[in-house]
Amino acid sequence: MKFVYVDESGSRDQTDVFVMCGLMIDASRLRKKTEDYEQLLNPILEKHSSGNAREFKTSKFIQGKGGWKGIGLAERKKFLETACKLAVSKGDKIVGLALSISSVDEAINKFNPPLSRPHLWQVAAMFIASLVQKEMQKNERNKGLTVFIMDNNHREMPSFSDELHARNEWFDGLYETKNKNSRGPDWKPRTPDDRFDQIINTAFGINSEHATLIQVADIICYVYRRYLELTSMGERECWDGERQFYQDLFDLLKRCRLKLGRRPKDRPCVKFYKTAKHNKWNL
Repeated sequence: MKFVYVDESGSRDQTDVFVMCGLMIDASRLRKKTEDYEQLLNPILEKHSSGNAREFKTSKFIQGKGGWKGIGLAERKKFLETACKLAVSKGDKIVGLALSISSVDEAINKFNPPLSRPHLWQVAAMFIASLVQKEMQKNERNKGLTVFIMDNNHREMPSFSDELHARNEWFDGLYETKNKNSRGPDWKPRTPDDRFDQIINTAFGINSEHATLIQVADIICYVYRRYLELTSMGERECWDGERQFYQDLFDLLKRCRLKLGRRPKDRPCVKFYKTAKHNKWNL
């Protein structure tokens, strides 16, 4: 059984980069992983000027805004580095997608994806669900036992659960595989019940203040987002060494990020996501 803790970073009024990522953890390691992150996170929350802050927001933390201004840049950088190293330990996986917001609009107009709400959040969430399906369908014994945990403050949650339940065949091309596994060398969904059958067909929401691993997903999302933003910025727009710092973190996280790999080129869903993704993001 797997748990996927998902968060996102970026919005239209902030940037052209929208990132959604999940940390996928085996149930047998969930308690230990949570404890490891709490030991890392709780001391830093206590250093917030308000004392014992309950929620960690990476963008404010790394920029030293608000209650974080009393923590030096070196310590802030060290914290992010340690958090990312912990994310890639013990065989856990990262599932994610980086979108160019302007390219998403273009892709929606061109391919008209069958989403009840073709919103950035929904587009990214369905891609991540497809990544999880592709990874977990290798093991038939896991059928239906991957759980999505997301920040319950997001208004798109109910429609995401509706999409998982609908199991639209349009997404088949994202997780059809030629890898040899327990379902045969050329697995394809045979019936509607096979579609997204590795995921409990709803998403569960939790207050991010109560879920350490949601806050970890926020860290990963921000690292990816900032790395991609910096690829189109000049040196004068960055603090000294910022570009290399995020490049190193990006390379570190690369070790455990799941990818689609080669997909059938004629599938509309594949064409859609290739158009919508950030041009520096490898599907």
